[in-house]
Amino acid sequence: MTEQKTDFGFERVSETEKTRRVRAVFSSVASEYDLMNDLMSFGVHRLWKRHAVHLCAIKPRYQILDLAGGTGDIARLMHRQLNDEGNITLCDINAEMLKHGRNRFIDEGVVDGIDYVQGNAEVLPFSDNSFDCITIAFGLRNVTDKAKALRSMYNKLKYGSQVMILEFSTIVVPLLQKIYDKYSFELIPRIGNWVAKDEASYRYLVESIRMHPDQDSLASMMQKAGFGKVNYLNLSGGIVAIHRGYKL
Repeated sequence: MTEQKTDFGFERVSETEKTRRVRAVFSSVASEYDLMNDLMSFGVHRLWKRHAVHLCAIKPRYQILDLAGGTGDIARLMHRQLNDEGNITLCDINAEMLKHGRNRFIDEGVVDGIDYVQGNAEVLPFSDNSFDCITIAFGLRNVTDKAKALRSMYNKLKYGSQVMILEFSTIVVPLLQKIYDKYSFELIPRIGNWVAKDEASYRYLVESIRMHPDQDSLASMMQKAGFGKVNYLNLSGGIVAIHRGYKL
């Protein structure tokens, strides 16, 4: 049987090849990932993440799953709101990213209330109805089968609980689009080359943003996966969007 094709940036590759290449990209950029995020977004990514976590309305004793949690930015923000109650599971398909996130927590003296699991968002290794909140920030666009991942997230949520997806999206301000395109395609790969010594990986990351479903398309995918009360909020003119949905 011929394997189905999917996008890897602007290329079309097999699903197995995309999974392999994405793993290689994040293994390559893991050590400079946080620095590059600050440089590429001028630090604004921290504000986006804080706003997204605020909308999650985290409460003590919550059981939280942070998917594609990488270096742990989202998990650290939520961990502070648990007040030493509840638990966060930091899950990432990439071992290098997960290791980097774990080491940051340990360096900060945080060892309780957080678990680390290497896992694929498409086939989450958890019991159904396990989590009070699931988050995925800047990770969904790298998932090979997004629809399958959304269904898996839906299954792992408790009834009445929400998923929060923070992701690059489609700009809704025409003038900003021209500036953003020039910055993304010309400067970001160069910054990746200068700082991380890896221009190709950052060129892929820019291309992956353009291939990700727009706001309404992603909302529709969430509804098809079973989520109710789906809504989204554009930030920075649609450079990023926060999508939320509930398991009802």
